[in-house]
Amino acid sequence: MKAYLDLVRTILDTGSWQDNRTGIRTISIPGAMMRFDLNDGFPAVTTKRLAFKSVVGELVGFLRATRSAADFRALGCKVWDQNANENADWLANPYRAGPDDLGPVYGAQWRQWPAYKLIDADQAAQIDDAERRGFRCVSRLEDEGRPKLLMYRAVDQIRECLDTIINNPGSRRILFHGWNPAVLDAVALPACHLLYQFIPNASTREISLCLYIRSNDIGLGAPFNLAEGAALLHLVGRLTGYKPRWFSYFIGDAHIYENHLDMLREQLEREPYPLPKLVIADRVPDHAKTGRYEPEWLEKIEPGDFSLEGYRHHPPLTAPMAV
Repeated sequence: MKAYLDLVRTILDTGSWQDNRTGIRTISIPGAMMRFDLNDGFPAVTTKRLAFKSVVGELVGFLRATRSAADFRALGCKVWDQNANENADWLANPYRAGPDDLGPVYGAQWRQWPAYKLIDADQAAQIDDAERRGFRCVSRLEDEGRPKLLMYRAVDQIRECLDTIINNPGSRRILFHGWNPAVLDAVALPACHLLYQFIPNASTREISLCLYIRSNDIGLGAPFNLAEGAALLHLVGRLTGYKPRWFSYFIGDAHIYENHLDMLREQLEREPYPLPKLVIADRVPDHAKTGRYEPEWLEKIEPGDFSLEGYRHHPPLTAPMAV
């Protein structure tokens, strides 16, 4: 994890202090990148203990379009508890449905992106095309004096990515998004890791991932997000018959909270261990071996299907999460 420690040093050496919504100052830099060759191992931080069970619990929750902190807790991930139940702005939000509710966060957008088309009622060809693509009419209305049809479908972005990897691996449009402007006022936390792009190579049978994060807490968030993104890439590769290779991690605002400085300075004094290997349970089908495409495993996967082999780490370090 040299790339991670180098980024920490860069922020401490060249960053600028600024205030933010949490009330805890950060030192930050704009525009950062880390790149990992997954042939070298799984990018789990070794200068402290990674909460791997929580990482894969959150990933499974996202794949199930979870909207409740209680559901995340049941999967072994407690990181959403404060955002659901202690964020004053969210507690006062009229869209909050009660204790543990998060609104349509990450997974709801990944698996059920709400898509609408407003079509003139006399455009039969457009209506037929929309229906072939899975849209259905949910309302008839008038707009500027013209009759219209409002059509809707829930888009499973990740399933469409897998389908494209199987059917058109040369596409450069294999991506999914978590930033939906229509629901930003109705979620506990707008997406931070918001754009994922898969890049398969049919010649080498390798698949890579580019992940863009608008805002990243380097002390707590980055190690968690790195492991989660790499685990997702491994799962997608498993289900589509590709070997995970390059993981590129882009950050818009890379920052360290003032009350995380001691934790990170301690990590910089520690010598990293070799990276572990990610193992996915044998029960999860391997397309490269079976030749069968079984995307339904996006919903069937369990946190216990992921494990780290050979994970050595320094003692745990803790710091409070800014909400």
